[in-house]
Amino acid sequence: MLLNINHETRYIYDAPVQYGLQQVRLRPKERAGQTVKSWNIEIDGGKVELSFEDQHCNHVDLISIEQGHKEISIKCTGEVENSDGSGIMGSHSGFAPLWYFKQATDLTKPGQETRRLAKSIGDDFENDIARLHALSAAVVEKVAYRTGQTDAETDVETALKTGEGVCQDHSHIFCAAARLLDFPARYVSGYLMMSDRVDQDATHAWAEAYIDGLGWVGFDVSNGYSPDERYVRIATGLDYREASPISGLRFGAGSEDMIVTLQVQQ
Repeated sequence: MLLNINHETRYIYDAPVQYGLQQVRLRPKERAGQTVKSWNIEIDGGKVELSFEDQHCNHVDLISIEQGHKEISIKCTGEVENSDGSGIMGSHSGFAPLWYFKQATDLTKPGQETRRLAKSIGDDFENDIARLHALSAAVVEKVAYRTGQTDAETDVETALKTGEGVCQDHSHIFCAAARLLDFPARYVSGYLMMSDRVDQDATHAWAEAYIDGLGWVGFDVSNGYSPDERYVRIATGLDYREASPISGLRFGAGSEDMIVTLQVQQ
């Protein structure tokens, strides 16, 4: 399946920015089953200072905001061709070893709620795939999908207690619980072609767990199935902070507004 993606993020500041840097992870990963046919990033109000690959082999562009500007726009356009691998990403690669993906972060630190959830699925499963699908279903049953109840800094225990969240929360909870079950797990950010619309409000997130004999396997917890050819992987990490499409800092007074326009279509 050939997917066409148009994604623009605009930051509008109510006062001139004196200094600002953005880490941008918006270049899709080349992998088995995912071929980047073309990809271009245009920046208005800033420039690329340097580019590098991080410990997860994510491509990172470090973008500076032009001094005195009140707006920066980052626009991505491209085509990615995918095939359906039933969610199986395969063997591990990158600079971080597998044991690294068993550690907790501030956003995925398990507490009583996470431990209770991991224990609730039991042990009667035919294989690890079935066990992790059961975990995925348990997460959605515990935390219903609803926007506006959590934010980028919500940790797993807070989301579980709230009982509502979005794909970011579902992925964090799955990773935290899977690690309790002794599976390496990681957070994935990317794009998903929706079946009912072209225009979207935000990028998507899901999780991957490492299973002996299969390698990394994806779980879209929010939608209840494994990623197929409609998914485009951009970045991976222990949590949202390590795989976020855009993160950064700025100096200067005032607040900011972010406007996202995104289209993913065949």
